[in-house]
Amino acid sequence: MRRSTYEQLLVTARRHSRRADEADDLVQDALLEAVKAGRTDFETGLTIRWLGGVIRNKARLAARGAGRRRLRETAWQDQPPAGAAEDETPVGVLLAGLPPSLKSVAALALTGHDRREIAYLLRLDDVTLRQRISTLGKRLRTAGLPVPEGLPGLGLNLAYGRIRDALLPALLREGGVFASHDPDGHLFIIRRTPDR
Repeated sequence: MRRSTYEQLLVTARRHSRRADEADDLVQDALLEAVKAGRTDFETGLTIRWLGGVIRNKARLAARGAGRRRLRETAWQDQPPAGAAEDETPVGVLLAGLPPSLKSVAALALTGHDRREIAYLLRLDDVTLRQRISTLGKRLRTAGLPVPEGLPGLGLNLAYGRIRDALLPALLREGGVFASHDPDGHLFIIRRTPDR
């Protein structure tokens, strides 16, 4: 590739990028896409226009991702400060009045985790976990709160079935014991370091 062609692609990337430091990465990503697509003649006008389109699309995706990341990172600012009006939903009322040991079990159970995952994450043996679940049930009944229907933590607009299907092979491949996903559906695997 001639230096002038590369410079032309950099100009396009700088024009469509929100940050100047992203331009080089956008050009490199576009060139990788061209190689994957079998477009290795970088000097033809058709390929250069195609690369310009790839750069534009990748810049849009990067901007969209940055916007979502910014929303996620600042979402905590929209929550009321501690001591302000608490969550008045049955789940919020339930979690607000629990001691930390039960609160963590309840939060994990309400977000769709099973007994094995909860025991692993909280480092609880089976007997302790059963006791905490039993105590949690008693507190629910005593407070007159219904057990929340449908798992409220799984109320996002995501393909949970596909995510769950993708978790097991990734979990086995990476040697993890627990796997989940973030609010955007990105998978992650947790491996606990051995106790010393």
